[in-house]
Amino acid sequence: MNENKEFKPYVPAEKITPEFTVTSIIMGIILAIVFGAANAYLGLRVGMTVSASIPAAVISMGVIRVIMKKNSILESNMVQTTGSAGESLAAGAIFTMPALFLWAEEGLCDMPGLVEITLIALCGGILGVLFMIPLRNALIVKEHATLLYPEGTACAEVLLAGEEGGANASTVFSGMGLAAIFKLVVDGFKVIPADVAAEFRAFKGELGMEVYPALLGVGYIVGPRIASFMFVGSLFGWMVLIPLICLFGADTWMYPADAGVTIGQLYAGGGASSIWGSYVRYIGAGAIATGGIISLIKSLPLIITTFRDSMKSMKGSRSTGNARTAQDLPMNFVLIGIAAMILIIWLVPAIPVNFLGAVIIVVFGFFFATVSSRMVGLIGSSNNPVSGMAIATLLIATIAIKASGDSGITGMTGAIAIGSVICIVAAIAGDTSQDLKTGFLLGATPRKQQIGELIGVVASGLAIGGVLYLLNTAYGYGGTEVPAPQATLMKMIVEGIMGGNLPWNLVFIGVFMAIGLEILRIPVMPFAIGLYLPIYLNATIMIGGVVRMLMDGRKNVDEKTKERQSTDGTLYCAGMIAGEGLVGIALAILTVFGISLDLSGKVNLGNVGGVVLMVLMTLSLLKFSLWKKQKS
Repeated sequence: MNENKEFKPYVPAEKITPEFTVTSIIMGIILAIVFGAANAYLGLRVGMTVSASIPAAVISMGVIRVIMKKNSILESNMVQTTGSAGESLAAGAIFTMPALFLWAEEGLCDMPGLVEITLIALCGGILGVLFMIPLRNALIVKEHATLLYPEGTACAEVLLAGEEGGANASTVFSGMGLAAIFKLVVDGFKVIPADVAAEFRAFKGELGMEVYPALLGVGYIVGPRIASFMFVGSLFGWMVLIPLICLFGADTWMYPADAGVTIGQLYAGGGASSIWGSYVRYIGAGAIATGGIISLIKSLPLIITTFRDSMKSMKGSRSTGNARTAQDLPMNFVLIGIAAMILIIWLVPAIPVNFLGAVIIVVFGFFFATVSSRMVGLIGSSNNPVSGMAIATLLIATIAIKASGDSGITGMTGAIAIGSVICIVAAIAGDTSQDLKTGFLLGATPRKQQIGELIGVVASGLAIGGVLYLLNTAYGYGGTEVPAPQATLMKMIVEGIMGGNLPWNLVFIGVFMAIGLEILRIPVMPFAIGLYLPIYLNATIMIGGVVRMLMDGRKNVDEKTKERQSTDGTLYCAGMIAGEGLVGIALAILTVFGISLDLSGKVNLGNVGGVVLMVLMTLSLLKFSLWKKQKS
C-alpha cells in the first residue's frame, strides 16, 4: 500500500493554494543570499554554520501573514526552501575553496577567478539537488515513519504554529538589529577591543574572549555540551600545551624552517598566540582530520546499509498517479542536468578538474548525496559527517591525482576543486531532504520545491564568489578576522600528501590524542575544533552555552514554557548571527574602498568596555527569550 495515501498532509493533495509565487521566490532569493553570506562569514570565523530553515520560515511568516495579510503556509514553506539553500551552499564552499586563495597568497598559483569559484559552487549545488530528486519517493514518502528528518519536521511545526509568526519574526529581526549595533561598536567604530585577554607571562598561558554577538549565539544554539567540549579543547591548548612547549623547548629552534628563532624568542615576540600558530594548530589539525575519519568509519555500517537500502527503494519507486503532492521534476530533466554539470566540470577551462576528477565527482558525489540524504533523516543535519566525507574524498582524490603523475600545484588545486564540489553536494543533498520532508508534512508540491531549491542554489552560488573575494581582499584568509579553519586544514592535507612538507610529528600528536579521546568516548570533533581555534572564540561560545544550560536547567518552570523560551532564544541568536555576518560583509566593503569608521583614537573603553558589552549582549539574549512578554 502506498504510504502517501495513508498519510494526510496539512494541505490535501486536491487543494490548490498559492505556493510558487513571485513573492515567495523573491523573498527566498533574498534570504538565500543573506543567510548564505552571513553563514560564510560565520563559518570562516569559527568553523561552523547554523541552519537557516527556521529563521527563514519565521521571517517569511512575519512578512506574508502579518505585513501582506495573506494566509498561505505553502508560500512561507517555499520561502524557507529557497532561502535555506544559501546556508548549505556556503557551508560546503567555505570548507574548501579559501585554500585556493591561501596558495595564491603564497605565490604558488594565480588568484582563483570569480568564474571558477562561481562555477564550482553552482555545479556542486545543482548536483546536490539533482542527485536527491530520484531518492525523494524512496526516502521521504516510503520511509516516512522511520526517517524522521528532525530539522525538517521542526520547521514544519514552526510553520504550523503560524499564528505566532509576527512575534517570532520580530525576535529574529531584533537579533539582527542589535547584533549589527554591537558589531559596529567593536569592528566599525573600534571603541571597544575585539579581544579581552589575560596573559600569564610567567606561566606562559593565556585566557580571553572575543566580544562578538555571533559567537554568543553559536554557543546558545549548539548548547552547553558541545560548547564545553570546544572550550576544554582550547583550555587544553592554551593552558596546558603552550606552557609545556615553552617549558621544555624554550631553547630549541622553531619548527619547521625559521632557523635562528627559538621557542623562547618566539614567545617573547608574539606571546601565546605565536606558539599556538606554529605548534598547537598543527596538533589540532591532526585531531580534526582523525575525528572526521573516525566519524566516517563509525558511520560506515550505516552508510553501506543506507546506500543499499536507498538503491533497493528506488527500484519501482516511481511516483504513482498524478496527485499534486507526488509530482517530481521529470527524470530526463534530472539526467540531462547531471550530465551537463559533469561536462562543465570536465571541459570548462576555468575549473581545474580533469577527466579523472570528473569521474571521482560522479561516483563520490552520488554516493555521498545518497548517504547524506538518508543520514540526516536518521540523525539530523548537525550530526551528518560532511567534514569526514570531504576529508575522505580529498584523501582519495589527492592520492589518485598524485598517482597519475601530477603532484604540483595544478594537482593540488584540482584536488581542492573536487573536494569543494563533493562537500557542496553532500551539504545541499542533506538540506534538500530536510526541505522536502517539511513539504511532505505540509502538503507542498515536490516539483515546485525542487525548482525553488535550484533557484536558491543559483542565487547563492552567484553571490558566494563575491563574498569570498570580498572577505579575502578586506581581511585575508588565515588571519585573526577570518582564520578559515576547515579550508586551512584541507590545504594542509593536500600539501602533506603531495609534498610531505607538514610537521608530521605535531600532526601525529593530534592523531593519537584524538584516538585516545575516542577510546574515552569523549566527542573528538568539538574538542579538536577547540584545540584548532583560538581560545578567544571558544570562551565566548562557552558563555552562550552556559546561558542555555541555566535556562534549560530551571526546576520550577513547566516544560512547555521552557521549550517556548528556548525557541525564542534560538531565533534571537539566529538573528544575531545573521546581523553580525551582514555588518561584517558591509565593513569589508568599506575596507576595500578605503573608508574607515575607526574612532579608537578619540574613544577607547578598553577591556572594561569589552566586559560591559558582553554583559549587555547576554542581557539582550535573556530579554528576547527568558523575559520576553507573551501576547495574551
